[in-house]
Amino acid sequence: MVPRLDLSPTALLESPLDRNRDAGSMQRQLHDRLKRAILDGSLAPGSRLPGSRALAEALGISRNTVAATYEHLAAEGYVQPDRQGTRVTALSSPAPAKRTARPPGTPATAQRLAKIRPLASRAETDAALRPGVPALSHFPFAAWRGALDRAIRGAGPAALGYGDPLGEPRLRAAIAGHLSVARGVRCEPGQVVIAEGAQEAISLCVRLLSNPGDTGWVEDPGYRGVKAAMHAGDMRIVPVRVDTEGLCASAADWQKHPPRLVYATPSHQYPVGAVLSIARRLDLIAQARKHGAWIIEDDYDSEFRHTGEPIGAMQGLVSDAPVLYVGTFSKTMFPSLRLGFLVLPRQLVPAVQAPLEEMLRGGHRYEQLAMADFIESGQFSRHLGRMRRLYRDRQQALRLALHKHLKVPHEIDGGYCGLHLTVRLPARFDDRKIAAEALRHRIAPSPLSGFAMQPTERDNGLVLGYGNTAAELFEPLVKRLSQLARAAQHGTPPASAH
Repeated sequence: MVPRLDLSPTALLESPLDRNRDAGSMQRQLHDRLKRAILDGSLAPGSRLPGSRALAEALGISRNTVAATYEHLAAEGYVQPDRQGTRVTALSSPAPAKRTARPPGTPATAQRLAKIRPLASRAETDAALRPGVPALSHFPFAAWRGALDRAIRGAGPAALGYGDPLGEPRLRAAIAGHLSVARGVRCEPGQVVIAEGAQEAISLCVRLLSNPGDTGWVEDPGYRGVKAAMHAGDMRIVPVRVDTEGLCASAADWQKHPPRLVYATPSHQYPVGAVLSIARRLDLIAQARKHGAWIIEDDYDSEFRHTGEPIGAMQGLVSDAPVLYVGTFSKTMFPSLRLGFLVLPRQLVPAVQAPLEEMLRGGHRYEQLAMADFIESGQFSRHLGRMRRLYRDRQQALRLALHKHLKVPHEIDGGYCGLHLTVRLPARFDDRKIAAEALRHRIAPSPLSGFAMQPTERDNGLVLGYGNTAAELFEPLVKRLSQLARAAQHGTPPASAH
């Protein structure tokens, strides 16, 4: 146990300072000694500090060191100089902690967010079959480096300052042009807002368009990030089931739980891969207009369609649809880029322009300018074409491996878009147990049940990402998952790897 240092007024004069260089400068040691004495009451409020000459002589240090220390303490408010010297300022000290004292209550929002557990360790981002991770080893570094170099040379030091809070105008224009051609989105550059990924874009929607207590609909099973955003906005979350045609909202749902916000992934539902049918898209827009709701369309993985032409965005189906379109470059480029975007409905722009300028500050300016160059030069489209072919081949290889080597009853959902397949398993196979055991083997599927707020027997299975895993690894990986699944059913330890 470290002995308590005597910081009485006498000890201040008589206790020498440590001359060891590792102990810090004389000024820092004296400052810390005086500050502790003031805070613990050894130097009472209103008492006088020794004169600088007397204290310097007593401690064997320079008078300038003492004077500088007193000036520093005065700047911090611990002491106050006057004509008679330097006296200790009266401070309101916090009451001493009691062992029985209760810590401050955790805010309700933090309590709600704490219930959302990660499906896999963030340290395992390079593990095999992890959903949502693109093929980073195939990224065109040379082309991106060139775009960054041109951005830095072209913008110069000016881009080190704050930019347009809503994003670099050049990138907003490039995104609007790309979305018009590739996704059928109706927008002008002024409707585009740059965000730090899709998650921030969704959070902006919640902050701009909802009040605490408002109702938000989410797909069930569905993306966990939107639930976190709505929890943070103190919204009342209503899960709406998903079937083979996507979000399945009935007339009774609209009557019983009329929403302020509806979150949907119509082009490629995450995680089960359903496509929202045209009839349901049009009905969702009509009902949202009727009930004064806003739709958040997350165009998840839509750029990677493996069969036929990409499914068009819901936002462009009808003019002035009450749809906020959300996208990100995390999958099409790379996750750490942290660039996403939000396309506002034209009628909403005047109302939210000023709030957005207060909420956002602009940043990542060189990266934004480089991304604009990447799109304008055609590099982005060429990169997407290469990755579509790669992911199509990997998806087919994973399907074949599952057919040959997954020796338990299962159904495969999805596969026509994106970077993952969902494998449904009978309820007797514990998907969370399988996923936890798989992580020990550096395999990171996500348990399907973890995406559902009100899980049913159908919400049991594994979400398998194939973006970050080479096709030649699928057969041994699926064999291992098959062993783990059988072990999870029978409660026996998994067999050793061969």
